[in-house]
Amino acid sequence: MSRRGRLVGAAVAVVGLVASLASAPPLVDGGDRVSETAAVAPVEVAGSPLAGVRIALDPGHQLGNHNFPAEIHRLVPAGGFEKPCNTTGTQTNGGYAEATLNFRVARLVRARLRDLGAEVLLTRTRNSESLWGPCVDVRGEFGAKVGARLTVSLHADGAPSGDHGFHVIAPTSRSPWTTDIADASRALALALRSGFDATGVPRSTYVGGGTALSIRSDLATLNLSDVPVAMLEIGNMRNASDAHRMTTKKGRARYARAVVKGIRLYLDR
Repeated sequence: MSRRGRLVGAAVAVVGLVASLASAPPLVDGGDRVSETAAVAPVEVAGSPLAGVRIALDPGHQLGNHNFPAEIHRLVPAGGFEKPCNTTGTQTNGGYAEATLNFRVARLVRARLRDLGAEVLLTRTRNSESLWGPCVDVRGEFGAKVGARLTVSLHADGAPSGDHGFHVIAPTSRSPWTTDIADASRALALALRSGFDATGVPRSTYVGGGTALSIRSDLATLNLSDVPVAMLEIGNMRNASDAHRMTTKKGRARYARAVVKGIRLYLDR
């Protein structure tokens, strides 16, 4: 079946996915219990600005990826070529894992979006040493599969320690993979950049020449999306200032506010 053909029957798939998530048992991250029903069901608030909007969030990597080398090194489709299923991600010099940062920020973003009336679905709902994946092709296809309006993939970088700041990545236009979403994805990336600028998070000093924007063709999460998509590298985990922001509740809340502001700017809501 062609890539576009896989979208046929997506509505049925969404119904089935939501039903299966709603019946799943509680999940755990660092002792915090979160039910899947809560992850799916929107908060019903009269006049909610994001009512009726479904958003996909992708907390990059998985905490246990390093325990499953055979699984994460398996090659998967990446948009006309193949790449390893996943990687371990990076960490701060103090050992705070990127997978944990991404997951915690995603949960904060989800809570804020749900308070605004949106439905939010995550590509993974646990952060555990006993788990791996999902693979990058699954992550890329997730937004369309669940009928989301857009996908935001959350990551952090592992650059030299003297570099700092966030940058946003959007897909280039590559036929037949991203020609239909390239323009909208760039608009989403620019809106996310504006959200971070407005929240006072510094732009990257090492990517984008001050624009904090990168257009890439090599990322499966972007190449395989059929909804507007952008990937955020919220900062450099090897930089002391960025790492401090990432490892504090106040800092992670600041990142979450920036992501939500960017999404709302993109949706004009």
